[in-house]
Amino acid sequence: MARIAVIGAGMGAMAAAARLAIGGHRVAVYERAGTHGGAVRRLERAGFGFDTGPGLLHLPAVYRDLFVKTGRESLEDSVSLAQVDPASRHVFSDGTSVSLPNASRGGVVAALDAALGTGAGERWSELLVRAREVWDATRRPLLEDALAGDPSALGRDPYPAPAVRRGLFRRGAPTLADVARRELDDPRLAALLGSHALAYGFDPRTAPASAAVLPYMEQTFGSWYVRGGMRALADAVHARCVARRVEFHFGTGVAGIVEKDGRAAGLELADGTRVEADTVVAGVAPWLLPPLVSHGAAGAWPADRVWDGVGPGPRCEGPGRLTVCLALRGARPSDAVHRTVVHTADLQAEAAAVARGELYDSPTVTVLRPDDDALRPDGASESVTLGVTVPPHGPSGVDWRAPGLAERAADAAQAAAAAVLPDLTDRLLWRAVHTPADTEEETGTPGGRLPRPALAGADGTHLHPGNRLLVPGLYLVGGWSHPGGGLAHTGMSGAIAADLVMGGPGGSR
Repeated sequence: MARIAVIGAGMGAMAAAARLAIGGHRVAVYERAGTHGGAVRRLERAGFGFDTGPGLLHLPAVYRDLFVKTGRESLEDSVSLAQVDPASRHVFSDGTSVSLPNASRGGVVAALDAALGTGAGERWSELLVRAREVWDATRRPLLEDALAGDPSALGRDPYPAPAVRRGLFRRGAPTLADVARRELDDPRLAALLGSHALAYGFDPRTAPASAAVLPYMEQTFGSWYVRGGMRALADAVHARCVARRVEFHFGTGVAGIVEKDGRAAGLELADGTRVEADTVVAGVAPWLLPPLVSHGAAGAWPADRVWDGVGPGPRCEGPGRLTVCLALRGARPSDAVHRTVVHTADLQAEAAAVARGELYDSPTVTVLRPDDDALRPDGASESVTLGVTVPPHGPSGVDWRAPGLAERAADAAQAAAAAVLPDLTDRLLWRAVHTPADTEEETGTPGGRLPRPALAGADGTHLHPGNRLLVPGLYLVGGWSHPGGGLAHTGMSGAIAADLVMGGPGGSR
């Protein structure tokens, strides 16, 4: 039985902890915050509840596998999981709208043709057929397996769109915005494609064409909601860890990683306490790891010897998320859609503003209206959240603590949401605003940035550090490590890291 110390209680770290504990190891988790779940949080007030992190689950098979491999109770035994149908409604700047059914290619084609004109559905479908080639090429190396020792092959974009000739020269690999312009031939379809990238923190103008895999995954595997909010999933994973006798130490910061005989051998806690361990699994943003290594090991491991192949680099950059929580009087209408995306008139201008670290006055807004009694005080109330991709907190973004800034951004989100909530002003009881500064405070991630899923192409720019590091006995887990951010990818990081610790090649078997 090995002693394993886990830094952080985010979703990836807990997924790894549960798998390691079922493998017979003694696992202890040290979390600086007072609770588990990382960015999967809930705001509760006056009987209302709001997810301030992810609002939906995609690729639920990742968590089904976790629960099957770590106990008798399945995921469905542990939480109430339901498909969202329609998967989403989209309201475009010209006033047209379309509701897309969940996990139905034919239904999506028919809906797009009816709303946007004959041929729109087929163009979208053909793009997703090409996106399936990306999925087939990258599913194992970018989701299910440990990052290859030489990941250079993943620097090539597998999206099969033909190159375009201009004069005697061939352009470089297309971006997602190029794909939208060349292959969709409709600004509304382009907005639909680009909004998926922006929601995951990518700029469509610079994201590789392989980012088309993001809407492919949603449309193919469906969108799912956990009753009680997505925080209920974090609670269930934590409960599974506790059932497997994982120890949790909350309010316990880690100052450094202890070295012995050239390998990670434990932790030095913020209060000076030393914790011995045979292995350390770090669920932290990668640019926070070198200081922990140099502190705990008295400089035995130079920072440039931490990474194997892929370093932290630009993939540690990215935007944050603004969440506006709306407590409304009046029952949720029976025809309300769970998720509606209200599109901006100029997605590229919005993406450019976010990339420059500026607020955009008319942003793309995701409106979530779950039909869930657990999130409202009674049947005469409704809990609604608005989500917007925004610049991070700090020097490369904006100062979200500046007087009035968060409220101004919330006003802009609320104004956009009026397209689907025309009676919002009359129904509003109160609102709460959750900014990237709040995310930074809760998770310790500088800027409150959101980790993005790994993508192939762009010379490897969108890859993340592998889960096995050059420091013996030290492993990386969570959204900032391979295979990246999002609930599904983070859950897979736990599976990969746990398998590596136990001597496997990395992955879930």
